[in-house]
Amino acid sequence: MQTKTPQRRSIRLTRRGRIALVATTAAVIGSVVALPVVLSGEQVEEPTSLTIPVGWRAEQVYTAVDKVLALRNGTTKKELPAMKLPLPAEAKGNPEGYLFPATYQTTEDSTPRSLLSQMVDAANKELRAVPLAAGANSAQQNGYRTVTIASIVQAESGGTADMGKVARVIHNRMQQEMPLQLDSTIDYVRGRNTGQTENHNAPLDNPYNTYARPGLPPTPISSPSKEAMRAAIAPTPGDWLYFVTVKSGDTRFTAEYQEHQRNVAELKENRQRSAASASP
Repeated sequence: MQTKTPQRRSIRLTRRGRIALVATTAAVIGSVVALPVVLSGEQVEEPTSLTIPVGWRAEQVYTAVDKVLALRNGTTKKELPAMKLPLPAEAKGNPEGYLFPATYQTTEDSTPRSLLSQMVDAANKELRAVPLAAGANSAQQNGYRTVTIASIVQAESGGTADMGKVARVIHNRMQQEMPLQLDSTIDYVRGRNTGQTENHNAPLDNPYNTYARPGLPPTPISSPSKEAMRAAIAPTPGDWLYFVTVKSGDTRFTAEYQEHQRNVAELKENRQRSAASASP
């Protein structure tokens, strides 16, 4: 996204010796903060950008913002209630799903609120543009519902090629009043990314348990890309009710439960072979 040209501040190395700080990765996985090379006695530029990857959760974004602004960990989350971000009423002040993945410029005046506001503005802009690009009627779309579905599509898809089909499974299941039974929603409430949650291990008394509770979870579960938003609004036509990734690059979609069970069995066999080959 385009933002104003950042103001530049200079710093001077005060201790003796030559120190090289080459581009490094922030403590939060995937958060890339550009750091300058510092030579003794030279003026250099401070970090000026923050990249939010696709599929990140709000908690990861908060930590990355704290990092790039050199704030105490937890500052951004603590200040969130007072930010009054431009979110839909359904979000109830929670920006989950609306922290759009992109690279954002920082300046000496940047604050947690200014950075998060840029992200939410970008998400709202993309959300307004998606219906036209997807060939859908924007008047028939609920923005928060779309972002919630898109966030699940993002989490459940192995790549953009499968997003339309994953979205169709979600729509088909909701139309038939079937529970979504999605591992990603349980991973979200547990704060992990395994993609291998088993039904019997699901927390039964939680609104994100889509095995036990019908319909969508109460909030989005990640920051979806514009491709995931497009898929949520205009999913690929089909009658699929089940899908499983049997191996990398091979996701099977079907409307038949028995066929789905065979696909799941193949996945388990692949995992067992993989575990056996990895054993010493």
